Parts: sequence; C-alpha cells; structure tokens
Amino acid sequence: MSKLEQILILDPSSDLSFRGPFTDVVTTNLKLKNPSDRRVCFKVKTTAPRRYCVRPNSGVIDPGTTVTISVMLQPFDYDPNEKSKHKFMVQAIFVPSSVTDLEAVWKDAKPDDLMDSKLRCVFDMPSDNDTMNELESTKAATVLNASKADGTSGAKAGSLSMDDTEMRKLMEECKRLQTEVGKLYDENRQLKDEGLRMRKANQFDSSVSKSSAMMSKEPASKSLPSLLVILAAIFIGFFLGKFVL
Repeated sequence: MSKLEQILILDPSSDLSFRGPFTDVVTTNLKLKNPSDRRVCFKVKTTAPRRYCVRPNSGVIDPGTTVTISVMLQPFDYDPNEKSKHKFMVQAIFVPSSVTDLEAVWKDAKPDDLMDSKLRCVFDMPSDNDTMNELESTKAATVLNASKADGTSGAKAGSLSMDDTEMRKLMEECKRLQTEVGKLYDENRQLKDEGLRMRKANQFDSSVSKSSAMMSKEPASKSLPSLLVILAAIFIGFFLGKFVL
C-alpha cells in the first residue's frame, strides 16, 4: 500500500486507459475516495499538460465522499514509442481544521505531510478487425436511422397529401358558402326595395284619400252659409211685406 492510499482510494489504482483511434477527444474517469474522518486536499499533475485536460485538477474531498475526475486526452497522431512518457501523479494532504486557505496548505506543507501516487497512461489502439467491426456497426446504425427517417418522411408526406385534400375540400366548401351568402344578401336587398316601394305607395294612397275627403267636405260647408242667407232674405222680405201692407 502506497503512502497516498492511507488517506485516498484511487480507482483505477495504477493505470489510466485510453482507447483509440485518437482523432477525437478521449475521456477516462479517475475516482478519488476519502475513507478517513478528515478532509483531504488533492492535486492532479501530468507530465504532458498540453495533451490532457483534467477537470477538476484540485479540490477538497470531505470524509466518506468520492470525487470523479475527468481526464480528457486531446486528439493526436498516435506513436507507440511515446506512450511511456505520459504519466500522472495524484498528491494529497490532510486539511487542518483551522485552515481555510488551500493555497496556504500546499505552501506550508512539509514533505512528510504530502502523500502521492503515480499512474501510467495506457493507450489501446484498436486492430484493423476491430476498426472494420466498428465501421460496419456504424454503417448499420446509419442505415437504420436513414430507414427510420424515410419511414417518418413517408408518413409525413402521406399526412401532408391528406391535409392537402382536406384543405381543398374546405376551400370548396368556403366558396359555396360565400356564394350562398351573396345570394341571400341580394334577396334581402330586393325585399328591402319592395318594402320601401310598398310603403311609398301606401303613403300616396292615404294622402289622396285625405285630399278627396277634404274636397268633399268643402262644398257642404260652403253651401250651408248660402242657404242661411236665402232663408234670412225670405224671412226679412216676409216681414217687410207684411209691414208695408
């Protein structure tokens, strides 16, 4: 057991494995577990800092908890002779209860207080057969996705054609309804015109009847005074003649 394993449990404990081809970012995880009852401060270092991106590369692990660290290998041209040059080192130290500045913890740490463990990087380059199998599986997945997409597009096309047919039917129905509304509007206008003409005719007939009634009353009213004048003249003449005689 290394000195670091007294306060931290590493998984994996010896090697970091990366599987090619290395034409894209390859990520592997490193787990750090704190089995102690004290807080532990850690750092992760590498001999090839430009080739790797480590997140997080430092921090604090509480008692009984685990931290997962992502180690991301950047794309590069694989060289079998270079893989032995890549190594990682994990350093750890107990955090004093009275200290809050982590940089001060590392700066003031004594060599006997630091614990570390080294990890090798292992590159697994797939063989030609593995590459062919992966390509075939990728092609099969692509063909399957394409067939699903074609089926979906065919279903969409069918639904679109049905939608077009229904849309045409709706347009024809709308045109028919518009024609009927126009006819009803014309009939309503004709009825309004006929009603207006009838009202005018009724008004004219009533005015004519009123004028004729007034004309028929006027001779009667005019003949009455003349009759009275004649009667008065006869009555006056009768009395005058009787007086003279």
